[in-house]
Amino acid sequence: MIVEEFEAERPRLLAIATRILGSPAGAEDAVQEAWLRLSSTAEPPENLAAWLTTVVTRLCLDQVRARRHVELSEELVSTSDPEADAMLADRVDAAMLVVLHTLSPLERVAFVLHDLFAVPFDEVAATLGRSEAAARQLASRARRRLRGADLEAERTAHREVVDAFLAAARGGDLPRLLELLAPDVATHADGVGAAMGADVRTGREAVADRFNGVRGAMPVSVDGWASAAWIHHREVKVAFLFTVVDGLITDIDMVADPVSLELMDISGTSNPNR
Repeated sequence: MIVEEFEAERPRLLAIATRILGSPAGAEDAVQEAWLRLSSTAEPPENLAAWLTTVVTRLCLDQVRARRHVELSEELVSTSDPEADAMLADRVDAAMLVVLHTLSPLERVAFVLHDLFAVPFDEVAATLGRSEAAARQLASRARRRLRGADLEAERTAHREVVDAFLAAARGGDLPRLLELLAPDVATHADGVGAAMGADVRTGREAVADRFNGVRGAMPVSVDGWASAAWIHHREVKVAFLFTVVDGLITDIDMVADPVSLELMDISGTSNPNR
């Protein structure tokens, strides 16, 4: 019975929602909404656990977006389900909930899903609308920040590579572009970007050719990391996020989904709403 299967997943879903939201506020609502969506489907999804994880995660991200400027409670969740309480206590304590507030929303999701609930990175990437490399990078940054690492040196190195790439792109410096790209570099686009006709490519030569001479994207900072954005009528329409490994760009994610863009702290633009 679908009801029994859902109830078996409920403790895990509550735990995920609480971690993403950083507090119990809204966790039960997200899980209940997931049930309503499940009960209204014509046929149950083939992988119910994965489907519910994705739905609850996205509902929580919607909540984070709606109240990103509001200080959230830092209490541990309190439920009437002893199994759920035990799972929450085992996964992470109140101090961790406080620390999770220091992460960006997407870093928090990547860390919670992968590190705390063992969701594979390909599923995390699908949930976030990012490449698998980007999902791995988000979780890695979250992990290091939670350990108290100072990421300033890494941010500086990342910025130097991205700035050099954007300068080479604007100047039509193809040899320099090739120097900055990993051999298997790939571009990726979320659903909105794909619908807009985003040109997805793989390989150093193909990606370099795609960006050679491009002047439309301006340098910005996304959640403290050097990135680029296409801005139209003073609003960010597409964000270009770079994965940099050992001084080379391995992936470029093109994010055009307005919901995803709202979850980002984008600075360095002329948009008055950011």
